[in-house]
Formats: sequence, structure tokens, C-alpha cells
Amino acid sequence: MPEANRLTGSAPFSALQGQIALPVIGKIKRRFGTDDGNGAAMQGDMVATQSGAIVTAPAEGNVLYAGPFRSYGQLLILNAGDGYHVVLAGMSRISVVTGQSVLAGEPIGAMGEARVASTSASRNENSTSELYVEFRKDGKPVDPAPWWADRFSGRT
Repeated sequence: MPEANRLTGSAPFSALQGQIALPVIGKIKRRFGTDDGNGAAMQGDMVATQSGAIVTAPAEGNVLYAGPFRSYGQLLILNAGDGYHVVLAGMSRISVVTGQSVLAGEPIGAMGEARVASTSASRNENSTSELYVEFRKDGKPVDPAPWWADRFSGRT
């Protein structure tokens, strides 16, 4: 059996810059360091995605927390090693449990249905949900931009 149930040796998280696919198919709408709308700076990226989108682990690691957190919906904290943690918030469902090891690209949850404020909204409009993604190094938020790959993940 491979050590820690891994198929191959893993690269340290810091070596994955430019190689990590967004955890959902979508577009970054608000970036680290920009105004969060409440007078503070964003400490992560907000990714707009379709309702019901599958969320995947952006990196290999161990699940430190998986469950509801305040008004953030379902929240997941992944220990990516090398002093790095990945925080994902805004999901409606998480399919992994605390203590579980996950591989990069493995499904870990799903987004909920976006709430439409008006009943007169067109049925042709795509409803979107937002996934919050934060990278932390030694407990401090770091800009995730250098880690994002300039390619699509291939997920459907």
C-alpha cells in the first residue's frame, strides 16, 4: 500500500504555482485585496459559477473541517501541507468528512441554487452561485492569483 494511501509522491503546495485549476467552472468576480463591499479587503477570491456546480479539491490534502459555518454556508478547510491551508466557503453540500485525504480534482461538494430576488426574472438568465476561495500560509491569507492555472480544468 502506498504511504498515506497516495498514488505518487506529492509536490509541496508552494511548487504548484501556475498549476491549480479553479475548484469550480466559473470566473473570478472579486479578487484578493479588492474591496469586499463591507469596507475591508478581500482575503481570497470569489468565483461566480452556475447553481449546482460540482466543487473539486484544488490541491491534495487532508480535510481539517467540513461543515456549516456562520452565514457562509458549508465551509471546508483543507490542509495542503507546507504550512498552507485552503478555505472554501459557500457550498450547499459537502461530500467529504473531517480527517479524509483528498486528491487534487476530487469532487468535494456542490454549490446550491442561486436565489432569484424577483419573480419577474427571465427564465433564460443563468442563475449563479459564488464560491469563496482563500489560501493561507502559516495562518495568514495570501493572494491565490499566482497559483491559478491559465487553462480550463477539463471538468464538466
